[in-house]
Amino acid sequence: MSDDGVHRSVVRYPGGLSVRFRWAGTGRAADVFALSESGGTLVDHGPLVSPAPDRMCRAELRVESPSGTWTARLASPIFDGPTAFFWDVPLLLVTKYGFRSYGFDARSGELRWSRETGTPILDVLGSARLDHVLVQSEIDTVAIEADGAVAWRLAHSDVVAGAELVGGRLILTSYDGRVAAFDPRTGHAL
Repeated sequence: MSDDGVHRSVVRYPGGLSVRFRWAGTGRAADVFALSESGGTLVDHGPLVSPAPDRMCRAELRVESPSGTWTARLASPIFDGPTAFFWDVPLLLVTKYGFRSYGFDARSGELRWSRETGTPILDVLGSARLDHVLVQSEIDTVAIEADGAVAWRLAHSDVVAGAELVGGRLILTSYDGRVAAFDPRTGHAL
């Protein structure tokens, strides 16, 4: 954490896509946005979460690509670090922050879809071998297609603490340490 309470990370994806994330806790929007860079488009998606997003935790992602630059601002009712998965075929930057996932056009920053869950999102996962991305929250796994349609949804009886794609399987670890494997194409247990 930096001295101003703002967290930062930089992720570089194939194809020259670079994303800089900045985020902070409740009521720290001014600190997060104090270093906003000029150039490109800037859209605040905070109102999707709350009519008063600056009272919440805030995040900003700045994306630079060979096609241009864009910035998106996000809000969350809980402290969380934003992360993203670059889905190369439909050229989407699938981002999670708090209880919401977003499908941004990686070139323009246009919001193609957004989905809210009832619990915090742990991760967004994907593979070139899948026709969808996986949004993993604490209580369910949702497979979302490029247009935002839900391909399938799997509810879990225990709180999920970890998720990863390994060897063509979705491996979920529950809060109590149990491990289960699922087919990431269908959601069926293996």
